[in-house]
Amino acid sequence: MLFRKKIDPRCAYCVKGRDIGDGQVACVKKGIVAAEDHCASFVYDPLRRTPPRPLKLSAEKLKKEDFEV
Repeated sequence: MLFRKKIDPRCAYCVKGRDIGDGQVACVKKGIVAAEDHCASFVYDPLRRTPPRPLKLSAEKLKKEDFEV
């Protein structure tokens, strides 16, 4: 899902912004903005985006019958 075409624009993963901490981004166009903001000059950088962590398998709910064919 990192390289999907339709992505919600956020300054946190824009080419023109750099993370400065505390949920803020230093943008070359707008200055210091919130990481959730975006503007018309948004350009997606997939390497700046951190994907959500995968869900853990809940093994205690599984039974031996779940693995039989």
